[in-house]
Amino acid sequence: MKIRYALYSLAPLALLLIAAGIASVLAYFIVLGIGDQFPLRKVISRTTQILLILGIWPLMTRLKLTWRDIGFAPPTYFIRQMLVGLGIALLTLMPVLLTLWWLDIEVFDAGRAWTLVDAVKALAGALLAALLISLLEEPLFRGILLTGLARKMGVWAAILLSAFYYAGLHFLKGKSDIPLDRMTVFSGFGLVQEAFANLANPEIVSAFAALFMVGVFLGVMRSEIGQGLGLCIGCHAGWVWQIKMTKKLFNSNPAADYYWLVSDYDGVIGPLVSGWLLLVVVVYLMIRRRVQR
Repeated sequence: MKIRYALYSLAPLALLLIAAGIASVLAYFIVLGIGDQFPLRKVISRTTQILLILGIWPLMTRLKLTWRDIGFAPPTYFIRQMLVGLGIALLTLMPVLLTLWWLDIEVFDAGRAWTLVDAVKALAGALLAALLISLLEEPLFRGILLTGLARKMGVWAAILLSAFYYAGLHFLKGKSDIPLDRMTVFSGFGLVQEAFANLANPEIVSAFAALFMVGVFLGVMRSEIGQGLGLCIGCHAGWVWQIKMTKKLFNSNPAADYYWLVSDYDGVIGPLVSGWLLLVVVVYLMIRRRVQR
């Protein structure tokens, strides 16, 4: 039993390694074709993400999952769920952002002049980017990964494991750049090794913990509603949208007394987000337990 669970736990890692390996080779030929205007490490990262997304369809076939199984509701309900998810995002992240402003961790940029056109472009652009990110990530993590693992390991194991992979993927980043004239078809494998080694970097701990709790929060929400992936997509998009707008309107203040409440990942997520989302999840589970008695 333990061996079987270990294999289920490592299966997503194996798929990630396969995707990264294929991406390393493809990225070499892509860079040869377009030139080194984009670093090889970034081309590998984007290609890996594309391969993982494209892998959703064959994985669904292999696991015998339908779009309904991984959480997609009919179109009308799906859109409603996304709107509700946006509302949940505002209710859960806005208290954090207000706290960061109150503690002078984020300081309003009074020197930047805004026109109505600038404001509309910024709001729309940030929202579009946020929706794109959530539409790509949620079907993968809270959709097929959570559903597939839950069928084999149970809901809570699936929530925690999918949250771990979700957080970890954000830190698979290398820093080395390889000149085109020194690049070989095998160069990408060294960059992939460097990216995985970054997971052992102690500087990412606070940001990793925050993203892990983000994954847990979304996983709990997804598990509570069978076809609730729209809620996760809307909530995820709402969080990213608020963070992007915060970075446009405010400047981080590393000199603030409580700056340790955030990380250098984006100046927002960190211990404060981890603690807040943990509190929200625990309170929700306690209320649900009392209601079900």
